[in-house]
Amino acid sequence: MFRARRPHQQPESAHPGGTAPAPPRPGVAIAALASCGLLVSLVQTMVVPLLPRFPELLDVSGSTASWLITANLVAGAVSAPVLGRLGDMFGKRRMLLVALGLVGAGSLLGALAPGIELLLVARVLQGAAFGVIALGMSLMRDVLPADRVGSGVGLMSSSLGFGGAIGLPITGVVAQFASWRWLFAGAAVLGVLQILLVRRLVAESRLRTGGRFDVPGAFGVGGALVCLLLAISKGDDWGWTSATVLGLFAGTVVLVAATAWYELRVPAPLVDLRVSARPAVLLTNLASVLVGFAMFAGFVLATQILQAPVTTGYGFGLSLVVAGLVLLPMGGSMVVFSSASARLSRLRGPRTTLVVGTLLLGAGNFAFAAMPSTVPLLMAASTVAAVGAALAYSAIPLTIMRAVPESETAAANSLNTLARQLGTSSCTAVVAAVTATYVLGDGGPPSATAYTISFVAAGAAGLLATVLVLLTPAPKAETVAAPAPATAHG
Repeated sequence: MFRARRPHQQPESAHPGGTAPAPPRPGVAIAALASCGLLVSLVQTMVVPLLPRFPELLDVSGSTASWLITANLVAGAVSAPVLGRLGDMFGKRRMLLVALGLVGAGSLLGALAPGIELLLVARVLQGAAFGVIALGMSLMRDVLPADRVGSGVGLMSSSLGFGGAIGLPITGVVAQFASWRWLFAGAAVLGVLQILLVRRLVAESRLRTGGRFDVPGAFGVGGALVCLLLAISKGDDWGWTSATVLGLFAGTVVLVAATAWYELRVPAPLVDLRVSARPAVLLTNLASVLVGFAMFAGFVLATQILQAPVTTGYGFGLSLVVAGLVLLPMGGSMVVFSSASARLSRLRGPRTTLVVGTLLLGAGNFAFAAMPSTVPLLMAASTVAAVGAALAYSAIPLTIMRAVPESETAAANSLNTLARQLGTSSCTAVVAAVTATYVLGDGGPPSATAYTISFVAAGAAGLLATVLVLLTPAPKAETVAAPAPATAHG
């Protein structure tokens, strides 16, 4: 049966993924890796505000345009575990550069795409961004001093929220004064910049598992994820009881069962189910699904409420640019509290930080459910939820890394990234169903009841995540040892 092999130490002269100078200061490496989160969040969110305009811009139906979101989501879900496993095998920095290269190439293709077909290919390539965060956090564990890992992971996690917050006003300005293609061009430039920063300022991990890549496992996991995410993201369009959606759910079950049977019988599986089944890992991943649900609700719905017409009785009638500016404190608070999260995790452990974070996330969403009547009240609710998300998103990777062998860090973090993404996808599906059911008049905008129900569901998800975290045992002592910092080489 599979046991994690002792990681292979690369010789001092090896420079996988390109050469690098003498070991940089930890703060410099943290800044280079954390800034990757800005690129990832911008890539994931930049087309969302423009989705209603793409049918006219690209001369396609609304259903076809929605594939710009779905294709990116599915591609990211499939690529994340593959990149994570390859990172454990051949070098996390090397695979991080590959992922950034794919994001940059996809962004350049998107800027030049003449029509929807190549634009969809571009969004598929941009899906590699999903693997960037897991690889970056895992690399921090390997190359940073033990006392800097928590702050590094916290800053990288918070950069996701801050990038999403600044992405809204940036998208609004570009949409108002320039072509949407400049969004993709800007992402391409950022991708190149991130590659240069990582190559220059971040050392490669010396930890390697080696071995052969689990190709059948990759197809099994990828196929199951494609079926599941297509069913979730398209269920509202195709009908939850349609033969297609039910068939996709059935296919998910069959593929999961078959892949699990296979993964338990190979020496080096893509997903180590024995490690994943440890209570500390399993319960944290389940809590991550709920955290993803609760976080995404506050971010997306707050934007919709700010832009909704005043005549709805709850909207503020703001433009996309102004709505984004109103939510900037939400992103800024995530950056500010990332350092607080690291200190709390260092003093009390990441489990305590995760409990506090999920409680605040639930409280923020329940405050949203009361439908704040003024912009300052809405900003206060969004900030509480954002602080909770910052604490939770910083503590989750630390909890996972303490519970798995060093040789499986990237793969485990990639699986956790998928869990959070499943939560955000589920939130999107639930919100779409609720807002389509509770509307004002005949075919009007969503009613206040729709938002209240959605926020209550998100608040309940945050509290249920708290319960799961409280049930999570401390990781076994032999898996929590802090890594020694890597010596210099690139």
